[in-house]
Amino acid sequence: MVGNTIELDVRDFHRRGEEPFGAIMEAVGRLGPEDAFVLINSFEPLPLYGVLAGKGFEHSAEQVAPDHWRITFKRRRKG
Repeated sequence: MVGNTIELDVRDFHRRGEEPFGAIMEAVGRLGPEDAFVLINSFEPLPLYGVLAGKGFEHSAEQVAPDHWRITFKRRRKG
C-alpha cells in the first residue's frame, strides 16, 4: 500500500543561514505508516540518514544537479 508523500525543500533555510532540522523532524512526525518523506536539499545530508534510520526509515538519494539533492525516506518494511 502506498500512502501520501510529504515534500520539504530546505534550500531556502540554508540560504537564510537557518538550520532546517526542526522543520525536517516536524514533517517526519506527520508521516503515517505508509507515507514517504521527500527532502530537497543543496547537499547530501549524511548525518540525517543515521538519525532517521534510528527511527525506522530507509532512504534513497538522487543528485539532480551539483547543488540539488532529492532524498526519499520510507519506513523499513518489517519481516
